[in-house]
Order: sequence, then C-alpha cells, then structure tokens
Amino acid sequence: MTTPPVQPHPRFGVYIGRFQPPHTAHLRVMEEALGKVGTLIVVIGSAHAPRTLKNPWTAGERGELIGAMLREAGVDPARVRLAAVPDHPYDEDRWLAAVRAGVEAHTGASPSRKGGDVALIGHLKDDSSYYLRSFPDWPFLPTAVVSPLSATDVRRAYFAGELDPVAGMVPPAVHAWLDAFRETPEFAELRADAAWLRETQEKAGTWPPLRVEALALVTDPAGRVLLTRRGERPGRGLLTLLGAGVLPSETLAAAARRAAAEALGVTPDDPALTPFPTPAAVYDAPGRSTRGRVIAHVFGLAWAGPAGGEGWTDPQEALAQPEAFFEDTHALLEQLLRPVAAR
Repeated sequence: MTTPPVQPHPRFGVYIGRFQPPHTAHLRVMEEALGKVGTLIVVIGSAHAPRTLKNPWTAGERGELIGAMLREAGVDPARVRLAAVPDHPYDEDRWLAAVRAGVEAHTGASPSRKGGDVALIGHLKDDSSYYLRSFPDWPFLPTAVVSPLSATDVRRAYFAGELDPVAGMVPPAVHAWLDAFRETPEFAELRADAAWLRETQEKAGTWPPLRVEALALVTDPAGRVLLTRRGERPGRGLLTLLGAGVLPSETLAAAARRAAAEALGVTPDDPALTPFPTPAAVYDAPGRSTRGRVIAHVFGLAWAGPAGGEGWTDPQEALAQPEAFFEDTHALLEQLLRPVAAR
C-alpha cells in the first residue's frame, strides 16, 4: 500500500473521525499528534445526524467529550480546534469539500496554497481509512498508535449495560459523562433500540438478514414531498419516505405505488398518481441500515389529486433539519430531489 509523503512539523494537523464516543486510543493519537504539530484540528464526522445506535451523540456532545478528556490529560485547549462535518454518503466530492472547508475555517487560508502547513494524521489500517488518501496535497503523518480498540465495541458494551468494560476503554472524563447520559430520555430511547436489535438478531439466526424494500418519493405540483414518521423501532418518530415490504405477488414498483396510495387514501390505480419517467434509484451501501442488509429501491411518483392531508413538506424546510430523518433518508432526498426540481 502506497502512503503519501511524510512532512515533519507542520503548523496544523488534521485528525478525522466520528468519535462515537472518543476512547483511549483516540486520546493517545491526539497527544502524539500534538508532539508533531502546532495546532491539531479534530474533524468530527457524522455531524447533524439523527441519534442512532451507530451515531448516538451529537457533534456538540462529542466535542464536549473531546475537550473534557484533553483537559483531564493536561492538554492546552488553545492547541486543539474542532470542526464538525456532516456525512454525504452519496456525494464523496461534497464530503471532501466539507472537510476542507472545516479545516480552512481554522487555518485562515486554503491549505492547498500553503504548501506543507497542513498534515493529515492517521493510520492506514483497512478500507475504512480510504479518506487518508483523498487529500494528496496534505502531507501524511502516520500515527504510531496501533490499537484494536473500537468505538463500536464501546457502544455495544455501553448500551448492553456493561459499564465495567466501558471504563477500561475510555478516559475517566468520558466515562463520567457517559454515566450521566444514562439518566437522559435520549439514552432510554437508544437503549430500547439496542434491545430491539438484539432480539431481532436472535430471531434472525444469521446476521445480517437481507431485506429489499420499495420506497416512494411522492411530490405534488407545488414541489412538496410526502413524508411520514416511523412508528416502530429503530428510529421511532424520525422522518422517512413512504415504503413497504415487497409482497410475493407484486413488483417493486407496485409495492412503492401501494405504499403511496395507502398514505394518500386512494387505490393504487388512481390516475392522479403517475410515475416519474426516470428509473428507480437503488441504494445498497452495506452499512446503510442497522436493521440488516437493507437494499432500497426508490420510485418517483407525482400526485395531481387533492392537496390536503398530513405529511406534505416543503423540501427545503425539511432538508434544513437532517437530524430529523431516519438512517440515510436525508442523503437520499438531497440526491433525489435535484432532478425533481429540474422537471
């Protein structure tokens, strides 16, 4: 594996992660990095995402945790800056630009023009580290910290109520914060989702199960989109597209049309419900859902009937609240609504 060239002692170091939550290995990498750079910019990924078992804590909360563990370790807070960056799972270029913008907000100028002022910190361990090769103009500073510790293991133990193992994986300040978080209603909801997931896995026998779902992107002449709130776990109460499991007797398109018709209170053959001329969009990223291996087929449908009813939402207002959406629905809508707006 070819690694980028190493540049010693740059002014700024960039350390990218989700930090869900920050653990002991994260702290060690940050301490090591501060021995090589003047200022460390910690890029907190998955910002503005809804609370899920994969992303339980907001970017603000994770920033608070990072600050607490660094202060506890005696690190000068003036040497560490935070940049929160949202995910763009279906638009890699947009995510790369967001990372650069977050870094530039602290460097004061475009890193690409500063020739060595910014270096990327990290460890090329597997495919999940691909992004370390995505900024070729930022010299690479490999970390000597190689640890099997994973935030996934921390979350699994934490939501299973196994606090003793968690104490061995995170700094004391982080453990204290996580202990206090257990008293919040947000924790109770996430813990219930974790129980649902364990029960589902036990019933499935093998994991992850393969599931195919048909989703409907329904719009009206005013450009509004029809959304619904989930009434089941996981993600209870979050916004999502209309959808249905596919019956043995129907096609994917028919399943999506059935889901739309049920929400509109009409029959699937209602002439006011017409398909978009564009083909269905398929979303099959392996990690897109905690429910298993879920492959979504999204069909566009135009509604020309009565404009009343619940769930109709102005897309720009909806997209301004990414935390309100289930799984990757927000990213799907961002991508799907572009051709709708152009029609």
